[in-house]
Amino acid sequence: MINEKSIKLYIKNLFNVKTEHVHIKKLGAGVQGAGFLIEVQTPEGLRSYVIKGLFPEGLEHDYPSDRAGVFLLDLDEFKNLPKHVKAIDVLAEMQDGFIKSIGGGKEYYLLMEKADGRHYFHDLSTFAAKEKLEKTDIAKIEIMVSYLADIHYVKKKSLPLYWRKIRDTIGHGECLMGVFDTYPDGIMSYEEMADIEKKCVDWRVRLKPKSDRLCQIHGDFHPGNIWFKEEGTDFILLDRSRGPWGDAADDITALTINYIFFSINYYGKVQGVYLEALKLFYDEYINKTGDAELPQIVAPFYAFRGAVVANPVFYPDVTPENRRKIFNFVHSILNDDSFKIDKVNEYIKKT
Repeated sequence: MINEKSIKLYIKNLFNVKTEHVHIKKLGAGVQGAGFLIEVQTPEGLRSYVIKGLFPEGLEHDYPSDRAGVFLLDLDEFKNLPKHVKAIDVLAEMQDGFIKSIGGGKEYYLLMEKADGRHYFHDLSTFAAKEKLEKTDIAKIEIMVSYLADIHYVKKKSLPLYWRKIRDTIGHGECLMGVFDTYPDGIMSYEEMADIEKKCVDWRVRLKPKSDRLCQIHGDFHPGNIWFKEEGTDFILLDRSRGPWGDAADDITALTINYIFFSINYYGKVQGVYLEALKLFYDEYINKTGDAELPQIVAPFYAFRGAVVANPVFYPDVTPENRRKIFNFVHSILNDDSFKIDKVNEYIKKT
């Protein structure tokens, strides 16, 4: 489970000793991971340490970043509790097999490339002045559908990862429950929030047997993360989030909730070019992928995305009336057995 050669080299450099003075043996394993004893013969005498690793599946330890987060928190907090053993460092095994320290940071930052172009929110804003989708609008929808169909074609067999995606959609701090916890008091009652959360838990029961749907996803495929070049239909994506595996419904709802949201804001209902775009997106995606089951999956994902676009912290200009229509949409789709585009305006009526 651990790279003994690289760990011995790290310890050698840390204590300025020879590698033959470093000895490692396994202490045992538990539910979450395994521990190893490290004994180091130094000029000052024998020193003993324990190195711990986490198993890479289940208990939200599926991705390297999950495991790093656990250990970074341990490094920060072990020292703050009386009588607790002290954590020394957090070690990272790199692609080349070498071990280096990543512990001790006060904050962490991500350096990435710069994206050029204009985000898809711009296109959505222009729809309100159009009578029908233009050729470029259709082409952009088709290229986004093709892209999603291609990445969703990549499948993975993992019950824990599929169940995690459903669980995270409901309970993660960046998803439904976490978004609700950012709402100012008075926007929605705690009881109504809990009602939506409970309905989503019931949907989790329905979706748990469908782990064969697990596929590669973007994870936050919303208009702000889709940047089209100034001319044409080529685009670049930003901010892939919350793991590379999930249900295709995650990406589909992240984008299509915005056709509903923008139309409600402009018209008070879903109509015109926005409705045309919504229908086109679903028709194109289902025809291209054969995923006829998709409308029976999307409800809890729409609940999360509905909570996002109705959040006055994120979208303060939405009127209380239109915000209520979004909440109605969330309740209605959770109460239905399948998302039906032809009923979308019924969904937004008072429940």
